[in-house]
Amino acid sequence: MNCKGIIFDLDGVICSTDKYHYLAWKQMADSIGVYFDENINNRLRGVSRMESLEIILEKYNGNLSQEEKQELAEKKNEIYRELLKQMTTKDLTKEVKETLDKLRGSGKKLAIGSSSKNAKFILRQIGLGDYFDAVSDGTNITKSKPAPEVFIKAAEYLALNSEECLVVEDAKAGIIAAHDGGFKSAGIGEAAVSEFVTYPLETFSDLLKI
Repeated sequence: MNCKGIIFDLDGVICSTDKYHYLAWKQMADSIGVYFDENINNRLRGVSRMESLEIILEKYNGNLSQEEKQELAEKKNEIYRELLKQMTTKDLTKEVKETLDKLRGSGKKLAIGSSSKNAKFILRQIGLGDYFDAVSDGTNITKSKPAPEVFIKAAEYLALNSEECLVVEDAKAGIIAAHDGGFKSAGIGEAAVSEFVTYPLETFSDLLKI
């Protein structure tokens, strides 16, 4: 594929924060007596914080006001950010860093397209704070994936259109977002088997073969 820009999801693609999300949601859910496990956690992949909270509250016996829900979401984020402080440059694998360097060396513009509001903080923790040409995240969008807004804005920041960019995702919701936004996509993990994925990948470095 001849593309000018590559837009990467962050969690599960550049690095993995799954364990921190799980621990933070589990602690929040336990505080209100709601059952939470890995299966429920998997349903939260690629969706916004408030949408994730609504999924968790499906098992809550009671009514919460919007203000109370917002407080729970903020509580989870506070726990999560504390856990993220444990991340270091060791959370960035050699394979990912070398692949990114080769893609940049080939003249590609690189961007992040993540629904997370903590994306820039995570990038700083793993040593990529100033690495990408653009970062589109949860702070500049109104609709999370599977809406394509985060990728469309990332392309705009790169001064490219969707046809000139490749989206790299690990979640099916992200592949749908890329498809609906007019982007070609490369899928890792569960995203590799999406019916909408353009290029299924076995490893991150397979990007160099496209």
